[in-house]
Amino acid sequence: MKIHAIETGLVSVKSRQRKGVGAIGRRLNTLLDRTWTEWLPIYCWVVEHPEGIIVIDTGETARTSDPSHFPKWHPYFRFGVRMRVEPEQEVGSRIKKLGLSLNDVRWVIMTHLHTDHAGGIYHFPTSEFLVSRREYALSLGWKGKLRGYLPNCFPTWFDPKIVSYTLGEYGAFRTGYTVTKAEDVLVVPTPGHTLGHQSVIVRDGEITYFFAGDTSYSDQLMIERSIDGVSPNAKLASETIDRIHAFISGGPTVYLPSHDPQSKERMVQRIPTIVS
Repeated sequence: MKIHAIETGLVSVKSRQRKGVGAIGRRLNTLLDRTWTEWLPIYCWVVEHPEGIIVIDTGETARTSDPSHFPKWHPYFRFGVRMRVEPEQEVGSRIKKLGLSLNDVRWVIMTHLHTDHAGGIYHFPTSEFLVSRREYALSLGWKGKLRGYLPNCFPTWFDPKIVSYTLGEYGAFRTGYTVTKAEDVLVVPTPGHTLGHQSVIVRDGEITYFFAGDTSYSDQLMIERSIDGVSPNAKLASETIDRIHAFISGGPTVYLPSHDPQSKERMVQRIPTIVS
């Protein structure tokens, strides 16, 4: 297998979103925070697998530069996030520059459907999308918009396959979904950042890659067991982090959050994460 880290622009959020503050009112504390993170990468991932190309998340779209893209009535989009994305940074252009064809992308696995992970969905009309049942349900309609999703930006043809988790060999995770016949690409539920969040496990010889989405904003924050400031259920997020720790303890694992500036280097160098 060959794996590529694709940076689809940059995002900056409130510092308390990256590392939540307070047992109660964490999301309000985040929104009222006056400090911003540095510009963080928006990574998605391309796996050249013998059974077909796999894309993990689709990154953001350059349409975020249009003031009408985000709903002005939503406090998070008005006060909680900043984007920098150029058209040539979108996932479709990036994949073509790798010499790969978008038509050869067999699966697109979505960790969750926030816009910085789902903005590039429209590049893959012929691919099969894998989304958790809960995530898809939570993203739709006016309630989805209130939760911070942009379902109005999903292509009209977007009809993902709903992942049905079953019992299996998923390490510390009791359930999961096996994507490939070789059983080397797996999806496991990792609720926390969103209630339907999932992560992707890729086994490549003696090393395992854990594509973590937004289970944490960095490798170090996961090691510290820090919960972000927008998780709707901090207890659930904490339980997910505990499972990730247990999984990583089971063998050499490269942990790869989507907004960690060090993720690409760890992936290229195959540097396992160490947890205590």
